[in-house]
Amino acid sequence: MITADRSATPSPDLAESSADEVDALTLGRRIRDRRAARGMTLGELAAAIDRAPSQVSAIENGKREPRLSMLRTIALALGTSVDELLRADAPSERAALEIAVERAQRGPVFAALGLPSFRVAKSMNDQTLQTILSLHNEIDRLHRERAATPEEARRANAQLRAEMRARDNFYPELEAKAAELLEAVGHTGGPVSHQLVADMASHLGYSLHYVGDLPHSTRSVTDKRNGRIYLPTQQSPSRDSRSPILQALASHLLGHEEPAGYADFLRQRIETNYLTAAILLPEQAAVRFLTEAKNLRRISMEELRDAFAVSYETAAHRFTNLATARLGIPVHFTKVHESGTIIKAYENDRVRFPSDALGAIEGTTMCRNWTARTVFDVEDRFSPWYQYTDTPSGTFWCTSRIEKAKEGEYSVSVGVPFEHVKWFRGRETPHRAVSRCPDPACCQAPTGLADRWADASWPAARTPTSLLAALPTGTFPGVDQTEVYQFLEAHAPRD
Repeated sequence: MITADRSATPSPDLAESSADEVDALTLGRRIRDRRAARGMTLGELAAAIDRAPSQVSAIENGKREPRLSMLRTIALALGTSVDELLRADAPSERAALEIAVERAQRGPVFAALGLPSFRVAKSMNDQTLQTILSLHNEIDRLHRERAATPEEARRANAQLRAEMRARDNFYPELEAKAAELLEAVGHTGGPVSHQLVADMASHLGYSLHYVGDLPHSTRSVTDKRNGRIYLPTQQSPSRDSRSPILQALASHLLGHEEPAGYADFLRQRIETNYLTAAILLPEQAAVRFLTEAKNLRRISMEELRDAFAVSYETAAHRFTNLATARLGIPVHFTKVHESGTIIKAYENDRVRFPSDALGAIEGTTMCRNWTARTVFDVEDRFSPWYQYTDTPSGTFWCTSRIEKAKEGEYSVSVGVPFEHVKWFRGRETPHRAVSRCPDPACCQAPTGLADRWADASWPAARTPTSLLAALPTGTFPGVDQTEVYQFLEAHAPRD
């Protein structure tokens, strides 16, 4: 911002430029460009405004900012207006490049690396300046990535969930890609076999390679240069062997580039998981199955799972994609660790999940009275658990099941508001609970019990390590990139 008055300045008409004022670099370049267009030398402009050439040079180089009165004098000498000189855009593409390089030199990256500044000379071609700028931007990105906080990651997560809610967790463009791939390999119905998944890989130009030394931090590794997807020879009994292949293919289909930040990483993960589920449970077939189940008033996650030969969690996820957009049923979903920590959650049915000040849900603790927690106390682990829960925002019905992973047990739950329970199997359940959360008194221990043990307990959390990590820590959080590069180098085909 050009100011009319400022004290303690080096000259009555000049002031030091600063970050909260007008972009002095752009202003200086516009003055220099206008002067050159009129064929004036630096000395001639200095004489015209009655100032020393060194002062005009400082203005043109963005090291000094003229007061409004001086700017009017300069504009008059150059035959232009103050408004024209104060335009925010650079006068040319070359000037914009020079400004960007100058700004980079004055930023924290050059200072942190101890790099000396240099004059951007006319003899430097655009490619040289662009190379310098690209290197600077990459270093700056890496610095910001390492400095990113868990708060930033949680904020990105909350923003993405808001977008999913606004779209009812339904992405027609991803449904179309799944349908196109299924048609290309001749899928005509029924569960998607492992052989059909292998055919998809071949159709997209990839071969599958099962190895015993896959980097421990990965589920698969894709060699895009040689068209190879590496997978572990030992498959986890709790994980669908088709999913890692489809997730790798999904990233290829979606044209994913290296994530620019944690928000980009999260979005890519959501898209990849969605497309994978849309392939395993094709929209047309899944909607037909669920519509028939709705008409019979017996929608069931177990029956959806069995019909398409997928995991319970995949079936539950896929139901949330289609429930509102295709069946008109609002829904919520949770994945909760046995410690009570929420790992994943989604809702568009007015249910209230616990959240932090940033609006993030993951990492918070689920109410002890919700189905996602009470299911851990059920002895029968083979039958689905149904429950009604009365809450301040209404009564909700949920179906839940316990699954196992290396981090321990967790519950996967799908629920709907009371008025929509009529479509589901298990609506006759007698199980009912009351949750007053977020009222702190809801899940607090009784006063006497808390008084006896508050100062005498020191528990060690069993929360999944992924929720305790300071995110993000790299382009692909949780992956050792060096280990991946070494693996690819060792397995790359030799000419």
